[in-house]
Amino acid sequence: MTTLKISPVKLKGTVQIPSSKSMGHREIICSGLAAGISIVDNIAISEDIKATNRCLEALGVKVSEVVSNFNNRCAFKYETGTELQVAKKEVDCNESGSTLRFFIPLGALCNSEITFTGKGKLVSRPLNAYYDIFDEQNLTYKTAAEGHLPLTINGKLKPGHYKLPGNVSSQFVSGLMFALPLLAEDSILEILPPIESESYIDLTKEALGRYGIKLELLASHKYLIPGGQSYKASGRAIVEGDWSQAAFWFVAGSLNEKITCLGLDKNSLQGDKVVADIVNRMGGKVTVPTSDEGYIVNPSATKETIIDATDCPDIIPVLTVLAAVSEGTTKIINAGRLRIKECDRLAATTSELNKLGAEVEELAEGLIVKGKPEGLQGGATVDAWNDHRIAMSLAIAATVCKEPIILTGAESVSKSYPEFWQDYLALGGVFEKV
Repeated sequence: MTTLKISPVKLKGTVQIPSSKSMGHREIICSGLAAGISIVDNIAISEDIKATNRCLEALGVKVSEVVSNFNNRCAFKYETGTELQVAKKEVDCNESGSTLRFFIPLGALCNSEITFTGKGKLVSRPLNAYYDIFDEQNLTYKTAAEGHLPLTINGKLKPGHYKLPGNVSSQFVSGLMFALPLLAEDSILEILPPIESESYIDLTKEALGRYGIKLELLASHKYLIPGGQSYKASGRAIVEGDWSQAAFWFVAGSLNEKITCLGLDKNSLQGDKVVADIVNRMGGKVTVPTSDEGYIVNPSATKETIIDATDCPDIIPVLTVLAAVSEGTTKIINAGRLRIKECDRLAATTSELNKLGAEVEELAEGLIVKGKPEGLQGGATVDAWNDHRIAMSLAIAATVCKEPIILTGAESVSKSYPEFWQDYLALGGVFEKV
C-alpha cells in the first residue's frame, strides 16, 4: 500500500486529460468483435483497460500493442476470426465492473465453459440481472456463495424478449447490446423505468453504430435488435478524452488557480460532461473552448446547489469536495448507486472528508454538505478505501486544507488514471511517500 503526505499547495497549469475509460472499453470491444483487423489509438492504459483486453484474448481475439500516434498513450491492434470461441477457460476481470458486465453475455455466446474471476469489491458486486436471464433460459451457470465470483457459464444465450430494470447498472444493458446482434435471430431489449445512467447507454449505441450494428427503437427504451449482424472493422479508432477524470481538474481549478484541460470533446455524449455546467452553476468560471485550446477553469467563490447524481455518479466524490468549501448547503440526490461501486462511495466520501474538517451528512440516497468557504483543517490521516475516485478526490481536498494530510491507498488510482500523481506534480502539487 502506498501512503503519501500531501501538502496544501495550489495547483495551476495545463493538463492533458486521459482518454475516456468508458469509451475505451466500448471501442476495444467493438474492434475485437469486428472480423479482420482494427486499431484503437489514444488509450490511457489502466488496470480496467488491461482487463478488457484479457477478456478479448480469452474469447480468441489476438491483441497486440502497436505504435500510438499520441504522446504517452497506447494503441492496440485487434485481429479477429469469423466468430468468438473460448480460447482461455478462466479470465480475470480484476476490479473492473464494466469489463465483467460487458463480457458475461459475450462469454455466453460461445456455448462453451468460461469462468469469470475478479478481485476486491467486484467479487460481490451484484449480477442478478444476468442470473435472472440465465434462469429464464435454462442456461447452465455456477457461482460462489451469494452469487459472488467466480462465475462459470456453460451454455448459449437465446434470442428473445429481454427485460432489464433501468435502476441497476447500465452496464447490463450495454453487455446485452454488444452480444444480441450476434445471435442468429432477432431479439427485443426493453429497459424498465426508472432509467439511470442513460448517457452510458447512449455511448454504447454510438459505438455500435460506428461498427455497423443496427438497433431499432420500437418505443421508449424498447429496442429491436436484429440478429445475424456482424461488426465491421473501423480502421483506426481514436478514443476521446475522459470527462470523469477532467472533473478532478475542474474542481482543482475552481479552488486553486487557473487550470487548462486539453483533449476534451465538447460534443461528447459522456454524462460526466455535466461537470462543467454544475461547476458554473455553483459560481465557477469554466470557459468552453471555441477551438482546440482546451477548457479553461479559473478560481472563483462557489456556492450551494442541488446535484442530481442519476446520470453522473462517478463525479460525485470530487463535487462533494467542491461543495465542502462552498458557501451554503449543497444537496446531492439520487446517489444510492454509489454504494455499490469499488467501495460505498457515500460512506467513504462522508467519512474521509469529515476527518479533514468538512461537514458532510450521509443519507440513504445522497449527501448534505454544509460548506466551509474558509477551507478545511486537514492534519489528519485519510484512506482511499481502495477506490481510485476517493483517492483522487482526497488529493484535491488536500489543496484547500490548512495542514498536510496523510493519504493511505494512493496506488488505487492505477485502476483508471495511473498518471494522476504525475499530472498532480506537473500542476505544482507537493507530496512525498511516508
